[in-house]
Amino acid sequence: MNKGILATGLILLIALEISGIYFIMPFPGSQKTNSLPLAYWLHNNIMWIRILLLAVVLWFFIKVFRNSGWIARSIFSLLLVVYGFMFYKINFKFQADKMFYQPKTKEFADASFNKVDGNRLVIGVLNNGEAKAYPIQVIGYHHQVRDTVGGTPVIVTYCTVCRTGRVFSPEVSGKPETFRLVGMDHFNAMFEDATTKSWWQQATGVAVAGKLKGAALKEIPSQQSQLRTFLLRYPNAVVLQPDTLYKRQYRSLRDFDNGTTKDGLEKRDSASWEFKSWVVGVEHNGNAIAYDWNMLASERIIQDSLPGAPLLVTLENDTASFHVLNRKLDNDILQFVKLPGNMLSDTKTGSYWSPSGLCIDGAMKGVKLSRLQASQEFWHSWKSFHPTTRMFKK
Repeated sequence: MNKGILATGLILLIALEISGIYFIMPFPGSQKTNSLPLAYWLHNNIMWIRILLLAVVLWFFIKVFRNSGWIARSIFSLLLVVYGFMFYKINFKFQADKMFYQPKTKEFADASFNKVDGNRLVIGVLNNGEAKAYPIQVIGYHHQVRDTVGGTPVIVTYCTVCRTGRVFSPEVSGKPETFRLVGMDHFNAMFEDATTKSWWQQATGVAVAGKLKGAALKEIPSQQSQLRTFLLRYPNAVVLQPDTLYKRQYRSLRDFDNGTTKDGLEKRDSASWEFKSWVVGVEHNGNAIAYDWNMLASERIIQDSLPGAPLLVTLENDTASFHVLNRKLDNDILQFVKLPGNMLSDTKTGSYWSPSGLCIDGAMKGVKLSRLQASQEFWHSWKSFHPTTRMFKK
């Protein structure tokens, strides 16, 4: 009986440690179920359950060790060693914030001293006249980078498994907050705040578990672009430089930008509307829509409308930088046609426009269309976090 209780206790201990990370890491089946409440409960209660099980295990281990032969002693001693090894690995090596560290140094350089390849994708932020570019290859490993742009604190986030880049204010209830990477849910990174231990979804900035469940971080406007194109629009911008301590980690993402990375969780589905196909997602006043990247790459411009927002989706000549613009100008809704050289012309005045929405010649010269916040991401991510989204199809 003592041996049976001891064996059961050891099995439960090992299962407990595995369960502690199974539901919040990309293990088979773990990310396709609504297991977040259980994962959060385990996260907050695992310590006392572990102590209770350990007390039972040690009590019966002593009994078995005193009253059994060397074979039983050896087997159960080995199982305890296995548990200790698993405990160390799971809690000190496999936790998300033990695998993905924050940069030790944050060095920025202007175009003259920048060492990041101009073909790299960046998340660009423009605020109060200051422009900064954050290479996805860099923030994709770190998952979050704290910074200040134009005097405003920001947290620049990226989840490579969802291909989602978001920039938020790190303030919660009017106070600056610190976040750590805690794991993922439905393949999307989650952060835990230091004060309330609530869990926050990277794709939406919404707290999905804990005391602050339902609260949302303020999103800071950002844009994904090729670095070279971003610097052409904002020549005074500065670029986050790679931290030399993480060269090996950055190398693992060298092919991420074009979707050809070897990691199956991050590799692109080249067909349309597949699990990891690329889309451009837009949400406006509670209405969401997704545009197939293949269609955008072929058409270069897409004209559409969400309630209250006639849209123009464009792709630059670099085939990586995109824009989602509001076609409404004063009381007019402009219609556009594509011209040679990837230029645009509005049918009302015949003026010439750049893909970024700036009129460069004609009656409307100098006018600029307003931007809408948009993101390129995997289709599975967009539809998971925008379940009522519309799929744009001609």
